[in-house]
Amino acid sequence: MPSSKPLNIFLLLTVTINLCFAELPSFREAPAFRNGGECPKTTWSSLDKKVHNPSLIHIAMTLDTAYLRGSIAGVFSVLHHATCPENIVFHFITTHRRGAELTRAITSTFPYLNFHLYHFDSNLVKGKISSSIRRALDQPLNYARMYLADLLPAGVRRIIYFDSDLIVVDDVNKLWSINLGSHVLGAPEYCHANFTNYFTSKFWSNPVFTASFKGRSRNPCYFNTGVMVIDLWKWREGKYTEKLENWMRIQKRYRIYELGSLPPFLLVFAGNVEGMEHRWNQHGLGGDNLEGLCRALHPGPVSLLHWSGKGKPWLRIDSKKPCPLDSLWAPYDLFRHPSLFSDS
Repeated sequence: MPSSKPLNIFLLLTVTINLCFAELPSFREAPAFRNGGECPKTTWSSLDKKVHNPSLIHIAMTLDTAYLRGSIAGVFSVLHHATCPENIVFHFITTHRRGAELTRAITSTFPYLNFHLYHFDSNLVKGKISSSIRRALDQPLNYARMYLADLLPAGVRRIIYFDSDLIVVDDVNKLWSINLGSHVLGAPEYCHANFTNYFTSKFWSNPVFTASFKGRSRNPCYFNTGVMVIDLWKWREGKYTEKLENWMRIQKRYRIYELGSLPPFLLVFAGNVEGMEHRWNQHGLGGDNLEGLCRALHPGPVSLLHWSGKGKPWLRIDSKKPCPLDSLWAPYDLFRHPSLFSDS
């Protein structure tokens, strides 16, 4: 019986080639968003790399072909609700060879957007990534958030990191203005979650590993890394990228977790996070990592909706099987749907 291995390799190559050369989706042009009268007048240029400007809000997001539609909706939602949209600078991180096309997609959709594109070298994490419970979590770009301090200019002192599957329904300046105190990182914490579930029995049975949580300011709690406020200057001083990479190397040898880039952040920061209101990350709307079933909102006010999990709103909407909360994402979808009719 002939081996199926050559066929599998052929199919993998076919999928890869299709992704590399498939036409990017087209988007409608967003309206121009202007500052309110109370906003300070300021500008930012990538040439001012060492100058810190406190009047600017810096937001980092990853950019790739698979999640481009989600990224566009996220940017649109931020601008739509911002009091000072012209004072927002977006920093897009990509590993894709199609950086020029992605840049054109952003420029044509947001002609007035202040943004800069950075190339993330996937070789930085290639030998450090371990397989997880969902393939999307294993992509190198999923780990780019660990390297923001290396990628962004020195003049960017603070950054908001957003995943590409969320929308903001409040003024992002409120999130930007949160006091981090002595902490490097701020995020909503969820102390009711069973923290032990995020690591394997090999981790909890090893006293050397568990000792890493001793001496922290509070008991460690779960936080979602799709919404974070980070002091990049303190990050660089503390060499936190190296600490995250160290846990990735330990993971390769001992298999101490199953969830991609999240557990290293928990190992390094949990218990030393500046907690924020839960309204800033109503996460889990994409269901779990296996089935992606519909979920309801958590109790309380909402400033940000996050479709973490397997189910993404644009995929469910296109498949005609949307979840109820996907209707909250749809108004920010600028995707230009192909015409049902074509000229003959």
